[in-house]
Amino acid sequence: MHTEKQTIVYTSGSWDLFHVGHLNILERSKKLGDILIVGVSTDALICDYKGMPPVIPYEDRCRIVASIRYVDRVVKQTMLTEIAQLQSMDVDIVTIGSDWKERKLDGLEWFKQQPGKRVEYFDYTPGVSTTSIKKRIIDNTYNIIEAELSRELKQMKAWRPPPDTSVT
Repeated sequence: MHTEKQTIVYTSGSWDLFHVGHLNILERSKKLGDILIVGVSTDALICDYKGMPPVIPYEDRCRIVASIRYVDRVVKQTMLTEIAQLQSMDVDIVTIGSDWKERKLDGLEWFKQQPGKRVEYFDYTPGVSTTSIKKRIIDNTYNIIEAELSRELKQMKAWRPPPDTSVT
């Protein structure tokens, strides 16, 4: 009995401050094949290529990504598009953001040359990115702190000591 090979799709990223743009990448990637494997960049890798650590630690980002219904498997990504990793997982399709089209990654360039393999570039979801979320937080820091302090002050004003139930 001959069974047809399942199409394996691989995508990877930082997945920091998970947002709808990330979800769109995973959903679109899953539609291309049977199995979606997602690489989650380690904190060290992110520091190396972005110059700063992620907000969310590696283990937490793995749990978040693994909980998404489109994802079949999560793997550690210690290098950007590593050839040995792509070979060992027998990947058929790699998906990546369109901003990587002009950048040369050795593993991606190797993958494009392999018979029967392909790379799909996805445009980013307009108006949403981890960077834009960080910027909104920074721009609204004063309002966030003011609102939190206002809530705490209301709670303090509403607080009443418990009635004295001691027997004399």
